[in-house]
Amino acid sequence: MSKILGVGIAALDIINYVSHFPAEDEEMRATAQFIRRGGNVSNSLSVLSQLDHECFWSGTVGDDTDADLILTDFNSFHINTTYRHTIRHSKTPVSYIILNQRNGSRTIVHYRDLPELTFQHFSTLDFTAFDWIHFEARSICETKKMISFIKEYFPNILVSVEIEKQREYLEDIYDLANVYIFSKDFVLKKGYDDAETFLMNTQPTSPHADLICTWGKDGAYALPCNETIIQTKAVNIDNVIDTIGAGDTFNAGIIHARLNSFDWQKSLNYACEIAAKKCQQEGFSNLTKN
Repeated sequence: MSKILGVGIAALDIINYVSHFPAEDEEMRATAQFIRRGGNVSNSLSVLSQLDHECFWSGTVGDDTDADLILTDFNSFHINTTYRHTIRHSKTPVSYIILNQRNGSRTIVHYRDLPELTFQHFSTLDFTAFDWIHFEARSICETKKMISFIKEYFPNILVSVEIEKQREYLEDIYDLANVYIFSKDFVLKKGYDDAETFLMNTQPTSPHADLICTWGKDGAYALPCNETIIQTKAVNIDNVIDTIGAGDTFNAGIIHARLNSFDWQKSLNYACEIAAKKCQQEGFSNLTKN
């Protein structure tokens, strides 16, 4: 068992299943509705906890009833939230999600009026026993301070960063962490048509890190430090039920695989397999059971 800290947002997800994506001004009924805890790192911890890791979450929450629901759900997955920062008189973020049952796509309207976690709070935490810390690349200036702090004072802790969207000053955190996981959407918006070219061109900016890029139905690619590009195919899925959090599950798969000393090919294969399993069920409960 490894001890893992996840740093990122936690939101309340309100998910409406619909038979097709609605046209503008269309009125339609949802076929089902689920309310659950969301957030990229938050979801990854739900998977890692089921893989028998000791998981902790650090981020901000409001002091409203939505926060109570989120913290209760963290507890149900045995995720420790004592490192959270509760902000008084504030509202917890909410994501309103339309899940299209026709093709599995999900459209998200996210409402957030809550400050991000600050380095000031982060630096007060006890990191002595952690094996791995996983970050969302969100508030870049604060995230840079956090990662730099860890690498200076706790150099044995492995650090990974998920880069999902383009953000100002993002390149400032390149080559600070051990592992970077890039989304397909991020790579396309950077002007690249394929993962291999992006990884090769990004490697000089992060020569000491392992680089990973997810590529949807085409699987995933990795460019480990001092190695060549590795690819794995995605798992074919006949019945897509819920794609929400598939990428977060992939990230958890990578972290678990590396902590268990899988080689890179096996790591990519495992992460794609568990992400595919996530797409074939609603939510994250019992995800690691056969």
